[in-house]
Amino acid sequence: MNEDQAPQYRLLVKEVEEPELVKGTTILDQPPSLRLRPWQWWILVTLNITFLLIGQCGAVILGRFYYDQGGTSKWMATLVQTAAFPIFYIPFFFFPSPKNLPVTTTAAAILDRPSIPMLSLIYFFLGALLAGDNMLYSIGLLYLPVSTYSLICTTQLAFNAIFSFFINSQKFTPWIINSLVLLTLSASLVAVNSDPIEHKGVSKGKYALGFICTLGASACYSLLLSLMQLSFEKVLKRETLSVVLEMQIYTSLVATFISIGGLFASGEWRDLRDEMESFKEGRVLYFMTLVGASLAWQVSSIGVVGLIFVVSSLFANVISTLALPLVPVAAVLFYRETMNGAKVVAMLLAIWGFAWYLYQHYLDGNEPRVKEMSSNEVFDESSS
Repeated sequence: MNEDQAPQYRLLVKEVEEPELVKGTTILDQPPSLRLRPWQWWILVTLNITFLLIGQCGAVILGRFYYDQGGTSKWMATLVQTAAFPIFYIPFFFFPSPKNLPVTTTAAAILDRPSIPMLSLIYFFLGALLAGDNMLYSIGLLYLPVSTYSLICTTQLAFNAIFSFFINSQKFTPWIINSLVLLTLSASLVAVNSDPIEHKGVSKGKYALGFICTLGASACYSLLLSLMQLSFEKVLKRETLSVVLEMQIYTSLVATFISIGGLFASGEWRDLRDEMESFKEGRVLYFMTLVGASLAWQVSSIGVVGLIFVVSSLFANVISTLALPLVPVAAVLFYRETMNGAKVVAMLLAIWGFAWYLYQHYLDGNEPRVKEMSSNEVFDESSS
């Protein structure tokens, strides 16, 4: 291609790029909201929220069950959080990529797609961060009661607001500030009124370690979400189903290999046979617990991926935090944990803080509609 033809080619790509990417023939290349009816959209959103809430509650309950019945391997608890990631290949069979795309569309996609070394670096860094985050969560769940652990995890929204401010240019509004204050008070109330006696066999030092690790895991997870959002906006420049699935698959792949490496490097793999034999509920339930926890984490992740694709990353984060105040209720039902007055107040504060955050998200979602309506009114007045 000579220099005279190059500008014409770039112009052709520019003209065709947006329409072709929006009018793709499969769900992988266009938002479903463009093709779904409102009631279908709400059913899809509700289904993904259900996956997320049930998966997250089930994963935490099974993780605590693993420790209570004699499980001791922190790396195994970390590994099960991502080991079932191949389940994300299933959507590719149901929604395969189109083979016969227009030449201009293919050229536009190639021009926008980042290089393989850049993608590899992003996936490796985020996968390593995910593995570290999973380890911190595993340590926190080992040393803390489920109710305390879950209430501390609600601080992830507060960290998310802070990281979004610095990384994603999200503004601090009065509603966000109210949410930060309430979530901080909730975590502080749990910390001040914590009682290691309610968790048998845990010293004050380990209890404090569990608290710090859980708080650090919440911050790490919020940082991970903000960096993923930044990658979608600045590097990948798309948030289609295929791109979201690839992000989930490759970061989980890296995290899984790191967890396996940690399991062997720490020497914990030598104790797995004894751990299985000494599991209070038997070998069969040992395997079922690990498999169930792994599947529950991926069911939760399916809900997150679905919400990212159908709504937004921010909304997925908000809904994932909604499950956390619900886990203490499940802990009372399954483990007969005590919910003292301090925990009840902390849970109510967390829900209140979540409500303020969700209201801000509602305002952000309505802002484009208000602008569109006002512009339409101005256009109608000028035309009349």
